[in-house]
Amino acid sequence: MIDPVATQHIMAAAIAGALIILFGAVYALLFALSRLQQRPGLMLWAYTAYAILIGAVWVLSTTLNLTGFWQVIAAVMVIGYFVAPRLIWHLCAGTHVSEAHTG
Repeated sequence: MIDPVATQHIMAAAIAGALIILFGAVYALLFALSRLQQRPGLMLWAYTAYAILIGAVWVLSTTLNLTGFWQVIAAVMVIGYFVAPRLIWHLCAGTHVSEAHTG
């Protein structure tokens, strides 16, 4: 049986969902800028944004009473947000290296 979500938790869940999207984008942006400009200080800010994202996922899963399978989905989402910018960076860097050698 699914536990109902308290009405006062709906706004917290909506804000947490927005923060997940916002700080996921901020993490990816700062990660890319750190690599592009070779500034390690930006990577610290990227990890800070990622930590806020993790906190927002925790708030979302707590306020919506997510358990079992849904907690696994949330964990996979958090891992995906961490790994995706790295994979995209390697894909883009590899693509541009091959273009530089052919042109």
